[in-house]
This record gives sequence, structure tokens and C-alpha cells, in this order.
Amino acid sequence: MKIFINDAKEDWIVDRLKKEFSVHNPELITNNLKVADIIWVISPWSWKNISRKYLKEKKVLCTVHHIDFDKFKGREKRNFYKLDKYVDYYHTISDKSFTQLDSLTTKNIYNFPFWVNSKLWFNIPDSISLKKKYKIPQNKYILGSFQRDTEGKDQITPKLSKGPDRFIEIAKKLRKNNDIFVLLAGYRRQYIISFLEKYNISYAYHEKASFEELNELYNCLDLYIVSSRIEGGPQAIFECALSRTPIISTDVGIAKKILAAESIFDMGTYEKARPNIEVAYKNAIKFNIPAGFEKFKSMFQDIS
Repeated sequence: MKIFINDAKEDWIVDRLKKEFSVHNPELITNNLKVADIIWVISPWSWKNISRKYLKEKKVLCTVHHIDFDKFKGREKRNFYKLDKYVDYYHTISDKSFTQLDSLTTKNIYNFPFWVNSKLWFNIPDSISLKKKYKIPQNKYILGSFQRDTEGKDQITPKLSKGPDRFIEIAKKLRKNNDIFVLLAGYRRQYIISFLEKYNISYAYHEKASFEELNELYNCLDLYIVSSRIEGGPQAIFECALSRTPIISTDVGIAKKILAAESIFDMGTYEKARPNIEVAYKNAIKFNIPAGFEKFKSMFQDIS
């Protein structure tokens, strides 16, 4: 059995996941579509780069990370059904995504999260040294957000599914009782930055942080906030859990699978949300590699 995995070509999470699976399971991987038995469309937004000839000939598995029904119309809806014609099986990474997808297709759907790599994400006890390294204030309450918050390339329109407006609202309220400092990473953070500057909230932005640097940045945080309205994962929940970073999240993606009930909030209850590092770690470590690959390998055996 040989699997061809398509590229996201965005230098972010999906490309990393492809690389991790390929490196740890080389006997299953091919970059040659001709010899592939299965095409894994791990990046459905770039499926059109795959030859239609092979999409017709091979078994096709497509991972749907999440569906934003507010945008699921026009071109996006047409694109979904164009791809659906070639897809034999789907994979989703959360119960919410499964429910969304199940309403749109009659194809068989596998449902389980991606894996996490404890060699990338781990606790570093000496946060004082890390804060010195990154010039982060020692005496402030450090909030973190390592994801995109603007749409496309305009760097202006907020990506509301990620909840950047909610993050700003929470930061403003936390500032009333805390001397806060916001740590940002990832591409397209211009929306949040504009409001941090508007409200005179101190911050640092690491746009092109490596995974090693991201892990160190996680270990500088007092609180990571997932304020999204819609998510597939996010992988940040796994990453916080293994690095033992305090995290609270809206009820999106894998939050309920990994986080304690008291760590999940809506905008009316976020002040009551409390991180539970031990519960998050205990639940997340089950998906550490290589064990985290097993359900994927079983899925591919079923498909083949």
C-alpha cells in the first residue's frame, strides 16, 4: 500500500503534519501518483493541483478540517461538490466537523484527531531565562495567541471564525485587573495588532517563529486563549497540553476531547474559565506519536 499526500504549501500546520506522517511512516509514502494506491487530500483547498486522471483512478481520502457554513456558498460550495465527486472516503478531526460534513455527503467518514509530537512540544521549567531570551517582561501577565486572524492577503479583513475580535475583548477585560502583555505568533496577525495598538496594550509579534521557538514561546505564557467560533482542532490545544501551558478555549474542535470542562467557555462565562494543565496533558498524551498514527494506519488499511 502506497499513499500520496497532497501539499498545502502554506508553511504552517498542515505541511508539518504531512512531513511528520511521511518521516515516521516512510514505507507507506510515495511522491509518485502513478504508483499510489491512495490519494490523501490532507489539504482540500489545494486539491485542484492533483491530476484529475489519478483522482478518477485511485482511492481518494479527503480530510475536512472544518466547515464555515457562513461562507459555504457560491464558489466554496461549488468547489466542495466538485471535489466530492472524486472522494471515496472522508476524514474529520472532531465531532463537530463530523456532524457538519455528515449533513453534506453520503460518503463514509472516519473521525479522529491528528497526532501530536512530544519531541516538538514539551515543558521547559526555566521560563525566566526564556523570557529574557525573547525580551518578554518578567512581571507581566502573558497572554498568547499563535494563529492567523485576517483573511487572505489583504491583511485587513478579520478572520472571524478565529475569533480575533473576541480575543481583543477578553484582553481588554483582563487588563482591568492584570498588567498584561500579549505574545503573538504566526502569519497575518494584523487585525489583532491594530487593536492592541489602539488600546495601548503591550505586545510582541514573532511572525516566522520556528517550531522550536514556538515551543519556547508557549513556555513563556501565563494563559493561551482559543477564542475561535469555528475550528477543526486547533492543534494549539495539543501543543499547550504537552508543553503544560495554561489554556482556556471556546467549545470548538477537539476542545471537549482534551480540556477539562472548567477550561471551556463562551463569551458570557470566560471569566469563570480555569485552565487544568493535568487533565489536558493526560488527554493529549494519548495522541502522541507513534501511537497517534495508529488510527490513521488502520484507516488506510481499511480503505485499501
